[in-house]
Amino acid sequence: MTTSREIRLMSRPEGMPVADNFEVATVDLAAPTAGQIRVRNRFMSVDPYMRGRMYDRPSYVPPFQIGQPLQGHAIGEIVESHADGYAVGDMVTSMLGWREEFVVDPTVFAAMPGMFDKLPTLAGISPSAFLGVLGMPGMTAYAGLLQIGAPKPGETVFVSGGAGAVGSVVAQIAKLKGCTVIATAGSAEKCDWLRSVGVDHAINYKTGNLLDAVRSAAPKGIDVYFDNVGGEHLEVAIELANPFARFAECGMIAQYNATEVVPGPRNMILVVGKRLKIQGFIVSDFASLRDQFMTEMGGWIAEGRIKSEETVMEGIDQAPAAFMGLFTGGNTGKMVVKL
Repeated sequence: MTTSREIRLMSRPEGMPVADNFEVATVDLAAPTAGQIRVRNRFMSVDPYMRGRMYDRPSYVPPFQIGQPLQGHAIGEIVESHADGYAVGDMVTSMLGWREEFVVDPTVFAAMPGMFDKLPTLAGISPSAFLGVLGMPGMTAYAGLLQIGAPKPGETVFVSGGAGAVGSVVAQIAKLKGCTVIATAGSAEKCDWLRSVGVDHAINYKTGNLLDAVRSAAPKGIDVYFDNVGGEHLEVAIELANPFARFAECGMIAQYNATEVVPGPRNMILVVGKRLKIQGFIVSDFASLRDQFMTEMGGWIAEGRIKSEETVMEGIDQAPAAFMGLFTGGNTGKMVVKL
């Protein structure tokens, strides 16, 4: 037997999640048998989309169940193996985060891409990068911007939540594509970091008038909007959009904890006259781009053209606090929990 700890959802949050919605539980894991492996997670991810899984409602992924361990991306090391092709010391990525260890038969996930895979070895890159810039957030940024936003050299790209795991990658790819980039963040320190990675105009949305600030940064309007926030940011983007602008709707974190229906942008009437393309997406829509993404992003990182930032909290018991910090501006770049 091996003892492990895991985080369980004990009640569904009403509004902003609180510590009492979660429980740290200790479990005994049986020794792996033939065909099974035991994995010790080294890093686990917390991501804003997980808030949607805490509601009991239909969505593109099933809701978390009360009393059960939560799920999420994690990077782990195989510490015991009775399965062909998997050796002790191999690093793996899985959707079995929010726990310290687990025992699994890898063949169960053979027909489920992205659920359980061995990590490639990339010199000089921390395994935790596969939860961020080389993981789901990086792939989200890459696919959403390039496939939906389709930025052209000389265009203006507006990114909300620019200092987050997704937004920070969007901003840097847009610069690589020859665009002027405007990004928002929630503190002066985050804005300074955005400028350090090449963002042309970093705006602290918590100070001053957002519409005036973005208008000043984009006097000729915006051509691409990558939305991580929704709310006022979306309304501003519609107001300042040029004809035929493209909106990649990735997330609307400003509304994730709303307890009442939030009115939509007041200027939706402009969508028709401006002929705007507004498309929501999830990263799995572009699964076919995975190999291309890994090759191109890996190259950009190796060349120093894409930089990443992590906010790291330590210990499985800190996972709920790390998750709640996503909604209060507690992270710059990717929020990860080191186990």
